[in-house]
Amino acid sequence: MTRTKTSSLVSLAGLGGALMWLLETALAGAGSAVLVPPIALPIVLIVIAIVVVVVAVPVRRVSRGTPNARVDPFYATQVLALAKASSLSAALLTGAGLGIVAFLLTRGAPAVASIGLALAATAGAVGLLIGGLVAEHWCRIPPTEGGPTSQPAAGQ
Repeated sequence: MTRTKTSSLVSLAGLGGALMWLLETALAGAGSAVLVPPIALPIVLIVIAIVVVVVAVPVRRVSRGTPNARVDPFYATQVLALAKASSLSAALLTGAGLGIVAFLLTRGAPAVASIGLALAATAGAVGLLIGGLVAEHWCRIPPTEGGPTSQPAAGQ
């Protein structure tokens, strides 16, 4: 599995923002209430970020060569998949949160409480994005000596 690319994260954030902006515009045009994230959303996103990082700790210990540290390869693969999925979905949610904020700011009289909730949801999504990227980095196996990806030591 390759590392998550910045371009993928930025593209997903842009897609999430554009889709949420369009959805909010369509809802407002139809006379329906616009979507405002609940207060529980940022809390849940931060809790998920903490869980993702915590489950990556045993994999990090093994990848750093900690003595007596062992982890099942299937567990490590699942943690890596969870970390990648978390970072990609968090990028989409970050864009969606920013789309809501942008939509609310362009209204005649924006509701400060709604903007605050949207900003909190965006912050929670950024927290999940960071947690996913940290866990993904921790699951990286360092190159072996003499392997095809090994680099010469400094001074050689």
